[in-house]
Amino acid sequence: MVHTQNSQTPATEQGSLAAPMMIGAGIALAVISFFIFGADNVNPLWGKFWMIRPLIVTPLAGATGGAFYFFMDRMRAKGQINGVLAIILSVLIYIIGLWLGIVLGLDGTMWD
Repeated sequence: MVHTQNSQTPATEQGSLAAPMMIGAGIALAVISFFIFGADNVNPLWGKFWMIRPLIVTPLAGATGGAFYFFMDRMRAKGQINGVLAIILSVLIYIIGLWLGIVLGLDGTMWD
């Protein structure tokens, strides 16, 4: 009779960092687009391409918030932090980061 040894290998982590970052950046892009493309009377002193800066800075801030969620979710999966606490902290950090990204992106134009 042959005995086989059942070795339990740790489960590999599913998902990648790119998915939450893209979701975070997409939400941020939608929010900043609401402000930028809703502007009717733009100041001519802002320049011809004034909207490029907010369209770059704000999604980067949103992607950073998505990355924070990814790392908090990994900590939750490993049992290092409570699940409810991880979600609440992730949402709070994302909202603060999104707000700062909007302020930095619109600084000197709409946020003067």
